[in-house]
Amino acid sequence: MPLSGKQRRYLRGLGHSLDPVVQLGKEGLTEAVGAAVDAALHQHELVKVRIGTECPDDRHDVAERLAPMVKSEVAQVLGRTMLLWRKRPKDSKIQLPKEA
Repeated sequence: MPLSGKQRRYLRGLGHSLDPVVQLGKEGLTEAVGAAVDAALHQHELVKVRIGTECPDDRHDVAERLAPMVKSEVAQVLGRTMLLWRKRPKDSKIQLPKEA
């Protein structure tokens, strides 16, 4: 289920103070990066990913390909940083606001 605007705003607020957990380098989006983001999402639910300046891929293209790869939603792409969210099946810490 895609995120609503209100839910994206809420997640952006939570993610503002986070530091990037995974960084893409000159190899671009690889299976290893996908596995690292998947593990980080499993642990944290909300993850910042930094796209290095040497990354050959477009930042929006990376977000479009990475989100389905790790079964997550893109909350934000700002500059060379993206914010990804995936709800934990059990013991979820983040409760999204309901849409009216």
